[in-house]
Amino acid sequence: MFTYENGAAVRRTAFLVTVTALLLGALTAPATHRAEAAPASFVHPGVTVSRAQLDFARGQVDAGAQPWKGAFDRMIASKYADLDRVPKPRAIVECGSYSNPNNGCTDEREDALAAYTHALAWYVTRDDRHARKAIELMDAWSAVIRDHTNSNAPLQTGWAGSSWPRAAEIIKHAYTGTWPNSGRFATMLRDVYLPEIINGSNSNGNWELSMTEAAVGISVFLEDKASYDKAMARFRTRTAAYVYLASDGELPKTVPSQNLNTREKIVAYWQGQSTFVTGLSQETCRDFTHTGYGISAISHVAETSRIQGQDLYGTDVGERLRHALGFHAKYQLGTTVPSWLCGGSLTLGLGPVTEVGYNALHNRLGAAMTNTQTLTLQNRPAGTNNLFVAWETLTHGDSTA
Repeated sequence: MFTYENGAAVRRTAFLVTVTALLLGALTAPATHRAEAAPASFVHPGVTVSRAQLDFARGQVDAGAQPWKGAFDRMIASKYADLDRVPKPRAIVECGSYSNPNNGCTDEREDALAAYTHALAWYVTRDDRHARKAIELMDAWSAVIRDHTNSNAPLQTGWAGSSWPRAAEIIKHAYTGTWPNSGRFATMLRDVYLPEIINGSNSNGNWELSMTEAAVGISVFLEDKASYDKAMARFRTRTAAYVYLASDGELPKTVPSQNLNTREKIVAYWQGQSTFVTGLSQETCRDFTHTGYGISAISHVAETSRIQGQDLYGTDVGERLRHALGFHAKYQLGTTVPSWLCGGSLTLGLGPVTEVGYNALHNRLGAAMTNTQTLTLQNRPAGTNNLFVAWETLTHGDSTA
């Protein structure tokens, strides 16, 4: 086995060889049998970012240290941190393909991102106005929304449902003020969001990964062990089917419910790509933007799982994430595309999705990730993709927590 991370194939470190050897046995079992059990007690705040990470970021910003101060400044100058923001809730959010029609889709996603942004801003500054704005946004939507409709309803629910619990975790478990309607917000997540996403999707992998990220985060906020276990089992299966490793065999792993039971079906599902190499994703040949959504969701779930006491970075999840980041970073940085890869043409645009995985795998575990490092540093301070990724240089950049 080799890695793409240094621009050419180089041998893994002894550490990663050991990890790979352990994984080969585990990968022979069906992915659905590798579910991660919910913790005995959930950790709060514990969705994507922990209290220790928040404290670290706050300390770095207070000290004026980079890149955190620059990341905070970018966040606080964004529209999502505007204290005059007026929420735009709807009872029914209708989202068609590519959000057409867009009846509340952008409003919902951006209000959820704004709630998370204000929660972060409060934690760093202790300015109560930001906490109250986050509460105002969450209360506005929990008082009104009843359903998501049209073809993109599952994905829309996943995107917005990924941001809401991040905001809510900080406000409920760290803010010293009151949030009288936190119970109503929990009911919204339980009754409106969770049923739409908990059973997954047989669409492109980024759909199910984003939906699963939301289901995991909501389960943590609700302290719902059954839904957490169900979401994590689906996550392991879908991650294995989204990023290819040579150890998978001649063909990528599949999600059983999709009935991709021939080579022809698998190739078609992988956007016509018939040569499979380590780090390739199911949507690489579609475009890097959607691939970035999937990679980001993988990193977010892995980070939440780590905070909750079960570290997936040392399993095949971490191996797939590391290679997916390295493979796509290489081409995002301008490496010539070979003819066997997507017909020799790639649609770039990976987005601000590398910080969480890079920090976990390189800074914590010591994995060599030269291409990912170059791209991460080049893109700092990372902002938001205006969907469900936001401010990860601030929260995870070179974090020791």
